[in-house]
Amino acid sequence: MGWETRDRGGWYYTRSKWVNGCVAREYVGAGALGKVIALDDELKRRQKGVEAARWREERERLKQSAGFLQELEGASEILVRAELFVCGYHKRRGEWRRLRESA
Repeated sequence: MGWETRDRGGWYYTRSKWVNGCVAREYVGAGALGKVIALDDELKRRQKGVEAARWREERERLKQSAGFLQELEGASEILVRAELFVCGYHKRRGEWRRLRESA
């Protein structure tokens, strides 16, 4: 996006956009109209950047929360195994079973 000069002289504001897999230049305006539209486009770009930064921070916060939850899951798994063992269970083929009492 930006300003460019044409053969007739003068500055024209254009935008670049993808059309059928190729970049195409779109004429937007010249003079005061071009300046207003250019400022509006700049504001939109900055807002997108702020929003993207906000989403990056949110993803990082969620990653940290997920890490804590994985640690908590591991600790709870250890506690459950210990409790089942103390209560007389054992693991057989991935399933917890009560130990048989011998006569």
